[in-house]
Amino acid sequence: MPGNKYNGDSKAPTSRISRLLELRQLKRANMANNEISDDNNSPEPGGGHDFSYVEKDSADAVAGSPSQRLIVVANRLPVSAVRKGEDSWSLEVNVGGLVSALLGVKEFEARWIGWAGVNVPDEVGQKSLTKALAEKRCIPVFLDEELVHQYYNGYCNNILWPLFHYLGLPQEDRLATTRSSQSQLAAYKKANQMFADVVNQHYKEGDIVWCHDYHLMFLPECLKRHNSKMKVGWFLHTPFPSSEIHRTLPSRSELLRAVLAADLVGFHTYDYARHFVSSCTHILGLEGRPEGVEDDLGRLTRVVAFPIGIDSDRFIRALKVPQVQGNIKELVERFGGQKVILGVDRLDMIKGIPQKILAFEKFLEENPYWRDRVVLLQIAVPTRTDVIQYQKLTSQVHEIVGRINGRFGTYTRVPIYHLDRSLDFHALCALYAVTDVALVTSLRDGMNLVSYEFVACQDEKKGVLILSEFAGAAQSLGAGALLVNPWNITEVADAIGKALNMSDEERTNRHQINFSYVTEHTAQEWAEFIVSELNVTVEAQLRINQIRPVLPVHSAVNNFLNCSNRLLILGFNAALTEPINSSGRRGGDQVKDMNSKLNPELKGPLSVLCNDSNSTIVILSGSRRIDLFNNFGEYDMWLAAEHGMFLRHTRGDWKTTMPELLNLDWVPSVYHIFEYFKERTPRSTIELRDISVVWNYKYADIEFGKLQARDMLQHLWTGPISNTPVEVVPGSTSVEVRPVGITKGSAIDLILGEIVHSKPLKSPIDYVICIGHFLEKDEDVYTFFEPELPNDNDSHQFPEWPSPISPGGSKASHGKTQHSTSNSEEMTNNGNGGFSQKQSSEKTIWNILDLKKDNYFSCAVGRTRTCARYTVGSSDEVVSFLTKLAEAYMSVSSSL
Repeated sequence: MPGNKYNGDSKAPTSRISRLLELRQLKRANMANNEISDDNNSPEPGGGHDFSYVEKDSADAVAGSPSQRLIVVANRLPVSAVRKGEDSWSLEVNVGGLVSALLGVKEFEARWIGWAGVNVPDEVGQKSLTKALAEKRCIPVFLDEELVHQYYNGYCNNILWPLFHYLGLPQEDRLATTRSSQSQLAAYKKANQMFADVVNQHYKEGDIVWCHDYHLMFLPECLKRHNSKMKVGWFLHTPFPSSEIHRTLPSRSELLRAVLAADLVGFHTYDYARHFVSSCTHILGLEGRPEGVEDDLGRLTRVVAFPIGIDSDRFIRALKVPQVQGNIKELVERFGGQKVILGVDRLDMIKGIPQKILAFEKFLEENPYWRDRVVLLQIAVPTRTDVIQYQKLTSQVHEIVGRINGRFGTYTRVPIYHLDRSLDFHALCALYAVTDVALVTSLRDGMNLVSYEFVACQDEKKGVLILSEFAGAAQSLGAGALLVNPWNITEVADAIGKALNMSDEERTNRHQINFSYVTEHTAQEWAEFIVSELNVTVEAQLRINQIRPVLPVHSAVNNFLNCSNRLLILGFNAALTEPINSSGRRGGDQVKDMNSKLNPELKGPLSVLCNDSNSTIVILSGSRRIDLFNNFGEYDMWLAAEHGMFLRHTRGDWKTTMPELLNLDWVPSVYHIFEYFKERTPRSTIELRDISVVWNYKYADIEFGKLQARDMLQHLWTGPISNTPVEVVPGSTSVEVRPVGITKGSAIDLILGEIVHSKPLKSPIDYVICIGHFLEKDEDVYTFFEPELPNDNDSHQFPEWPSPISPGGSKASHGKTQHSTSNSEEMTNNGNGGFSQKQSSEKTIWNILDLKKDNYFSCAVGRTRTCARYTVGSSDEVVSFLTKLAEAYMSVSSSL
């Protein structure tokens, strides 16, 4: 891939840990080579909006980089635009955390795509703004006012943001509100597609596309739909809620599947990543793996947890700026003799400002000594001032502050200074530097970088950080901070007392732990690591190696028509069954699913194929005899029930292929164990068959079901059947106990023999298709017809197919059972439901099978790791294929 720094390098790091260590080593080397000897010559970060600072670093990043580009897609561009005239604009760069992070990524040329924050309805304005933004390497997405209202203010901030922060969905007490939510979702999808259209216009082969935050959850799917080879990452900067919270969202499944289209999904903490994987498991029924989430077709989406940092050097350098030094001196004089407690938050419901102030009131109430010796400075940056809930919050905070100041203040001093405003960068750094205790009481926060900024500015004073355990930063800075539950006012008040009375030695030790973390785990390192995870070829290979190709329908249909003796082996459950509308629920409708019915759309195609004299259809299933006959009794076909142990033509009687002395005395013991676990596992079921017993927990809580299954396996392997000739066969959501050697593949020989005996063949079978959703144990049915088995040492490599089998060739050398027959060995009924062989003096001149590699199609339905050559995602695709097969046959037949 162009621009991959690991291409052609035999020493390229192959694991996440080795790549992370390399990034750390490069960072330390750069720090050693770039020591700033003169602060006056260093880029000045003051004010946070200095063009020269951003442009210089961006130019440096591009100058030494390869040709590969990084396309960053976020809801807002890092530039604020103000229109000065019809075709003139004033641009102001916002140096936030993400901007600072990407300035440190030197290996890529970054391009930004996003909304500029202004409505530009006219073409002249759009062209001029696009041109102006191009100089900042930014590309605008133009959204009109109504779309912004519905998409951003509506779905993003009214639905997703509260849900992700555990505030729940808005209460819909009127039908109009419900309709509004639906229109907001439609606007959200439309906006995401508009972002995708802009990305597609500017995308070049080899680019990396990095999508950000909950505003763009549909974007990965939109991009992959346009170009499946595009390398796409998505990172969430807020918490991701538990599956119990996320499942309340009406569009829960759509959003999860859209995000899973990305190659890599990132979160700030392991908890958020775990919640995402759990939601995919519980809601979508997908398999969570150590590397991420695997979808129905085996595509693996990498899920990583890597917390963002800050540009710590920027804050450390700022403390030496004369303006900041002056601000520090002024603050020290202003609060001389008092300890300073600082809170810096957006005025938002999740920031816990009322809880913080109430805890401070309780501390003052219980500690009279500190009433004149401590002051709380609360910076509350206004946000969404037009929303009623935020207006009420502002009034509530003001009321509490006024009450406390009136209770504990004097005419010369008040205990709380509350500012409804933001501070510029220099003033904020000075305030961090003079603070003794930083108080962060977020009720739920993605990270909260205020805690990082405070630590970075405290290397001289070594103040104490009190940090909410519900902030993402708690997992990073928890070792040196005092962690608190912000809902527990008493606990927070006690933590304030502990921080103010902490010894110098303990303060120093705690600060050093956090200072080391903040200066090492920077925003730049975070960006470099995430981008490297996306860029390293290993990640793409991890996905590709686990995917079997999709069934080539066109080839399968054409070859079917060109062959003279065709065999179709079809599974039943999850392959031919009626689809169940699960409404996004894992497992589907249990009552309907337990009573499997043939998909009504298959009745016509099956009738056509069964009436073809050159085609033989076998339904091979683990289901009971009565279930198969009830569904297929009207068709001219063969039924093989319970893994082929019972066989009949629909015009005949059932026969058994079981050994005569098969021992089933173990069944009551196994059934008793299964009953015990059925009682312990709600919504699990037991199916008692003639030769096997199955416990299924498909409809139970998946995590609990897996735990119970593990416990059950221990009971079975060490219990009363430990010395019995039975096999325990674990499935993805089931456990089956059956006699040893009972598999679908082992039954194929006898099935073929009976078919030949009942329907003399004029020519060998020259076309076979085998489709089903079989357990791993039963996938020997796929390899039965293979002339050469795959290499067992490499389960992800496709076998090298040998040359076509000649009509007279024998397949015995391939380890199969009898594949050929002759008139000297006819399969006959022995009168006891079994089969025997009858000798004859005549010799055969052909085999049952004359199968070329191009005429064999084995296909797994909805299974990701399979011995089959091909896969399809669902029973719907099986219906589509058989329908096309029947239509093609009808077309050819009518022309004859």
